Amino acid sequence: MTLDLHGIIPPLVSPFTAAEEPDLEALRAEVRYHLDLGVHGLCVTGSTGDGQMLSVEDSVAIAEAAVKETAGRVPVVAGIIQDSTKEVIRYGKAIAATGVDALQVTPVHYLFQPDEDTTVAYYRRIADETGKPIVIYNVIPYALIPATTVARVLNEVPDVIGVKQSGGNIHQLADLLHMAPEGGKVFTAVDDLLYPSYLLGAQGAISATLTVVPELCLAQWDAVQRGDHKAALELHNKQLPVWRAIDGPNMTARIKAALALQGRDGGQPLSPLTPVSAAEREALRAALAAADVKLV
Repeated sequence: MTLDLHGIIPPLVSPFTAAEEPDLEALRAEVRYHLDLGVHGLCVTGSTGDGQMLSVEDSVAIAEAAVKETAGRVPVVAGIIQDSTKEVIRYGKAIAATGVDALQVTPVHYLFQPDEDTTVAYYRRIADETGKPIVIYNVIPYALIPATTVARVLNEVPDVIGVKQSGGNIHQLADLLHMAPEGGKVFTAVDDLLYPSYLLGAQGAISATLTVVPELCLAQWDAVQRGDHKAALELHNKQLPVWRAIDGPNMTARIKAALALQGRDGGQPLSPLTPVSAAEREALRAALAAADVKLV
């Protein structure tokens, strides 16, 4: 199964009402916002979308709304963050029925790490049983999949089509790109180093900064593609303070506050995330203003 993922793929927030129900109208508005800017794909129910906190019903509702609103204009990837193969497949089958183009799947994220053969078998079974292309989401710090294992999964499991390399680890990303796995694409989620990630050969990005300031990230991607490294570096220096302002505890609450400062509705943070303080909000405002982002 072939799917052309590339470029700027923002991982959307999951808007919630005060009653902690998915706010699908707010989600659809965010989908439209990104599509109008010209993003190359969308990701829902990942860590920026509080995927680890979502029931299967909420995950399905969010994925279905995104697929319908996108209407085939760009690929939609849906995240799954669960702690057993059985649960990943349960979520995956339900989400696959919404028509998403691919599933983004973490390794199990609570403490224990399988060996290499088991990791390969894990992704093979998920791809086989869900019938969907898979993007590895390599983000879990205490279960980080080694670059050699990622390359093996990409090369040996045909329906694993890419990896989102996260965890703030440019070294892991560099090793993986050096191996040049032929079986899938490598996407960066090292937010403070998006520009050097592209120079190393990353074929796109799926990371939180793309959601907060997609216009800057699209402009940077385009600058790199045309070889305008002066513009790309200038955009890096605008993006970096924004990332520093959203990176930290309760990050999705910070991201939603950053959207609100732009007049975008990311909905309420889920409990028990701590609400954004006045000082954090002002830091977000200052970073966005310095990046020349339009504020309300």
